[in-house]
Amino acid sequence: MNRLRFLSLRLARTLLTLVIIVFITFAIFSLWPSDPATLACGKPCTPENLERARTFMGYDLPWYTQFWHYLQGIVAGRTFGEGSGAISCAAPCLGYSFRLSTPVSDLVATRLPVTASIAVGAAVLWLAIGVGAGVVSALRRGSRLDRTIMTGTVLGVSSPAYLVGLLGILLFGFTLDMVPVSGYVPFAESPLDWAWHLILPWCVLALISAAVYARMVRGEMLENLGEDYVRTARAVGLPERRVVGRHVMRNISLPVVTYFALDLGGLLGGAVITERVFSMQGLGALLMDAVGTSDVPVVMGVTLVAAAFVIVANLLADVVATLIDPRL
Repeated sequence: MNRLRFLSLRLARTLLTLVIIVFITFAIFSLWPSDPATLACGKPCTPENLERARTFMGYDLPWYTQFWHYLQGIVAGRTFGEGSGAISCAAPCLGYSFRLSTPVSDLVATRLPVTASIAVGAAVLWLAIGVGAGVVSALRRGSRLDRTIMTGTVLGVSSPAYLVGLLGILLFGFTLDMVPVSGYVPFAESPLDWAWHLILPWCVLALISAAVYARMVRGEMLENLGEDYVRTARAVGLPERRVVGRHVMRNISLPVVTYFALDLGGLLGGAVITERVFSMQGLGALLMDAVGTSDVPVVMGVTLVAAAFVIVANLLADVVATLIDPRL
């Protein structure tokens, strides 16, 4: 009952947070210096044509009415304009890009598989490498292996993603000609080509993030190995493998799950630098193109999707944490 009550409260807070983020995002982009109606104004953009475009897009209404229509669009869809020239946007409607003549939700749905493929594959790699390296480093504290791993983590933490990506392209793409350096193949077309085109972006993101996780896990491991419960478990004769695997790893899993969920949620919102370096058309590339052309509906839509991923990931992290430690 307590767990159900906790999850219900967290879900309610998540929904409230999403509404607040929608409002803040809408308010910020309502103050955008560029008028989105000019993109649909036509040439010549006379004052009459501009006013007609603003009416068609709904920008002639008060801001609170626009915000209410935006919320309604997310839940039930909305229609822009009237008569035979009206444009329908099915739920969840995140706006309509008049520059691209496409609903923002369709643009997000088209680009999301690319970003999700990069994010999920990289996340699996950095979690396995980072946690494994951190555990080994903690158990071999002070050894040459420990110093080597920690030196590597310093390089990983301090290396920019674009630099690591360009070096990977230069070495493994052009010099050794081992892997593709750009492009994306959908999973449905060829799972093998899909993975082969993503291996380099996965490794670039994984090496950078794994360094952070290795340092975090090592610190948590060393702290827990010095706790009383570990000394007690060893004193009663429990095998070291059981002490570490069952007791210590369970305690360090809570911060790992929390950080992992937030990092993955943030990456699902768009791996901007990685997508640019490897010429992949995901949410990050969509966002950058929209900013460059002042396509406000697309910027708002991608921003909201990215925020939603982080919030939902945080909720899932709380759920998993209660399963790991019911005392929470």
